[in-house]
Amino acid sequence: MLKFLMKEIKLEFFLKTSTSVLFSRIGTPSGLAEWFADNVKEDGKIFTFTWGKTEQKAEIMTIIPNESIRFRWLNMDSDSEFGFNIIKDELTGDVALVILDLVNEDEVEDTKSLWTSQVAKLKQMIGS
Repeated sequence: MLKFLMKEIKLEFFLKTSTSVLFSRIGTPSGLAEWFADNVKEDGKIFTFTWGKTEQKAEIMTIIPNESIRFRWLNMDSDSEFGFNIIKDELTGDVALVILDLVNEDEVEDTKSLWTSQVAKLKQMIGS
């Protein structure tokens, strides 16, 4: 069995929005369904993400309201995690979404491209 090397990628996107509006899009099933997946259901700490006919389950590992949420995919390697952090610059008021994703080393560029595309949808949804 092949074991892929995992690499954490970190992407930062600036958005014109408040931390509470942004958190509602990254920390709730309805918010995530607007830009990240076709549909998202919540059952306690388990979120079920649906893209077309593909379904993936993820468990919330940590959540800090209006700051961050981190998930662990349940039907993939135990190392497969992703999360969102919201950073607000107190001086300028700028809000950044930081995406952390642990992926197979051979999927880094595709994953970066996918996140960039998904965040473009998010920006459109919040009018940023």
